Amino acid sequence: MLRALQIVFGILVVAFLILPIIAILPLAFTSSVFLTYPIPAYSLRWFEELVSADVWRLSIVNSLIIGGGATVLSTVLGTLAALGLRASSLPFAGLLRTLFLLPMVVPAVVLGVGMQIFLVRLGLASTYPGVIIAHAVLCVPFVVVSVSAALQGIDPAVEKAAMSLGAPPVTVFRRVTLPLAVPGVVSGAVFAFATSLDEVVITLFVAGPNQRTLARQMFSSIRENISPTVAAAALLLIVGTLCLAALAALLRRREKRAVAVP
Repeated sequence: MLRALQIVFGILVVAFLILPIIAILPLAFTSSVFLTYPIPAYSLRWFEELVSADVWRLSIVNSLIIGGGATVLSTVLGTLAALGLRASSLPFAGLLRTLFLLPMVVPAVVLGVGMQIFLVRLGLASTYPGVIIAHAVLCVPFVVVSVSAALQGIDPAVEKAAMSLGAPPVTVFRRVTLPLAVPGVVSGAVFAFATSLDEVVITLFVAGPNQRTLARQMFSSIRENISPTVAAAALLLIVGTLCLAALAALLRRREKRAVAVP
């Protein structure tokens, strides 16, 4: 009986989360200029609007530029942080790990205000590098968690065996540690890109008109004029996020299989 109640509760929670998405996504294919049911006819005009309208096309390009830059920066910094936190001799490792994970728990508004003040003093406010740095700060914790989990699955005896054979630390890292941690690194990069792609609050604080991302453009369009173009953009974001999540799950599965192999 308890098991059945748990299953029913789980189904209700999933339905509560998914039904609003299912309700809005079909409107991306409507021929009407209003987000209303029933749909008078099906059309791809709003996807054509995403490609043809300058403001939407620029926002998509900006999202790819900023997301790609933030992914590269956060992956490098997060991987280095995870490697440093792995050292058993590191003092205050728990405190340092908590500091790296703070952007995940600090309210986005507080983080956005702080990043805006910081970037203004550096002269990077309303610039592409500034937005990339702000997004990277938000993405680093996801990389740290993912890479740390991958590093914990590496048997230290493998690295010690390589060092016992005369391999210097750089070679051990390049030929042993990094290849084994690659699934975690790639998984962290995937989550970082998805996080940057969906981020809107911090972008409102640190980005200028020329750095308007797709998420910010959707937010502005909802405030000014609710158009089915927003539903079309939402569909693209959801499909892209699901693809990235599937890729991350696949990498995790391969990582577990590699660890399970004796």
